[in-house]
Amino acid sequence: MPVVLDPDAAAVYKAFQEAGRPAYETLTAAEARAYYAQARFATNPEPPELARVAPLSIPAPHGTIPARIYVPKEPRLQNGLAPALVFFHGGGWVIGDLDSHDVVCRQLADAGALIVIAVDYRLAPEHKFPTAIDDAIVATKWIAAHARELGIDASRLSIGGDSAGGNLAAVVALAARDGTGPKLAGQVLIYPAVDFAMTHGSHSEPETSVLLTHTVIRWFRDHYLNGTTDIHDWRASPARAESLAGLPPAYVLTAGADPLRDEGDDYAARLKQAGVSVAYKHFPGQFHGFLTMGKLLQQANVAVSAIGAWLKELG
Repeated sequence: MPVVLDPDAAAVYKAFQEAGRPAYETLTAAEARAYYAQARFATNPEPPELARVAPLSIPAPHGTIPARIYVPKEPRLQNGLAPALVFFHGGGWVIGDLDSHDVVCRQLADAGALIVIAVDYRLAPEHKFPTAIDDAIVATKWIAAHARELGIDASRLSIGGDSAGGNLAAVVALAARDGTGPKLAGQVLIYPAVDFAMTHGSHSEPETSVLLTHTVIRWFRDHYLNGTTDIHDWRASPARAESLAGLPPAYVLTAGADPLRDEGDDYAARLKQAGVSVAYKHFPGQFHGFLTMGKLLQQANVAVSAIGAWLKELG
């Protein structure tokens, strides 16, 4: 598929190339995290003002899972309780944290007039598959169980994430449907990774190897998975779940210059075929990871607003 970057996306890509930053696959996981953490200062927009932002500590079998709650100034209250979005950050299961996605979580809370809770799941390679999944499920169940004390309406609880976080959200939705709960109102899948086989066309097109290159995506995979057998496990590759029927309504976003483009598109189509309500939005001139770059990319802010509007439509 021909890909032409929007002018601002092309300028950002050129700036990243000229900066001479080392490729992630040449770094240790710790070094990659440090580089990723620094990049946000140049790309994140000014955050909206919220009523409250506070740390949370979620009990888990291994100890605790750090989290952060974002409360907007004017949440959509019903009987004193607000809808909520549990958010899992991207970063290939290796990089990223609460701070890397702090601004976008603030934006989503403001745009959707709902509470956002960001979950800081454990990262690979120190904690390989399925640790991140386990943390995501435990956190989501705890938030649902403690919804009222968090000011949340449990019947209006959604999940979401970008990239690796989109993978986690898709898996949590499947696990919740299959009996581990809770009942979810919606799922927001932002350029999600849903099939580790990586056989879709966009995984081999030169035009999609922008920022998230074909090489670095395999570096992430090799850090996260224990071996090739994990590829076929639906908890790693939710697209390989036997059925997608009975899942909550989904908002699926893809970008043109993205190795994950075609698997995201295919997952949205399969959700529709399974009878799931799907809102699908494609940004042909943007690259993977653009959502957090609202300081430089206007389409990022357009995307956040659209996600917020969809979350409002859920109720």
